[in-house]
Amino acid sequence: MSGAPERTDLAGAVERVRHLLDRAGSGRRIVLGLTGPPGCGKSTVSAAMVEALPAGSAVVLPMDGYHLAQAELERLGRAERKGAPDTFDAAGFVALLRRVARPDAQDDGAPPEVVYAPEFRREIEEPIAGAIPIAPEVPLILVEGNYLLLDTGAWVGVRPLLDACWYIDPPDDVRLERLIARHMAHGRSPQAAREWVFRSDEANARVIATTRDRADLLIAL
Repeated sequence: MSGAPERTDLAGAVERVRHLLDRAGSGRRIVLGLTGPPGCGKSTVSAAMVEALPAGSAVVLPMDGYHLAQAELERLGRAERKGAPDTFDAAGFVALLRRVARPDAQDDGAPPEVVYAPEFRREIEEPIAGAIPIAPEVPLILVEGNYLLLDTGAWVGVRPLLDACWYIDPPDDVRLERLIARHMAHGRSPQAAREWVFRSDEANARVIATTRDRADLLIAL
């Protein structure tokens, strides 16, 4: 890709996703990645897209379901870096994306089946297996995740499985306020929330920022 990605707003992104769904109407599934740093608004964007599309035409698939369990992070000594690239099961995420991207590719020739994806529950800070059903007839999958464009380790397998990947790019001050408020809403004190954001979340944001120019589109919020 040459030059910086084109930029649009949320309304423009929603209109583009409608066009993607029209392409899916030809009988093929579209897998769209939504990426960006922590607190950028991935859930806000995906929710707006789902609401704008016909019911049942899109499913949101969050990468966060592949967080390693808290006990495993503690065993590995990575609990204080939760959210970093090596605190996810990246290879497992790629394996799921392969199944999702090709719902008709059953090894034994059997008809496509529902694929079950895990979901991260913030209220308990743990992933829950089998929480998101993805039926084979759903034409559009919205994949949310921080590291969809990362080109190291098992993450390199993600981008080839996406038809497109859009980077959500709000102002940093807005994003940081949103992050601090999120951590406070889940039990951290204001001081602890700020410390976590500026130590852990922002370290990850700097890594994710290096992938920005690999996106197909930038979404301003």
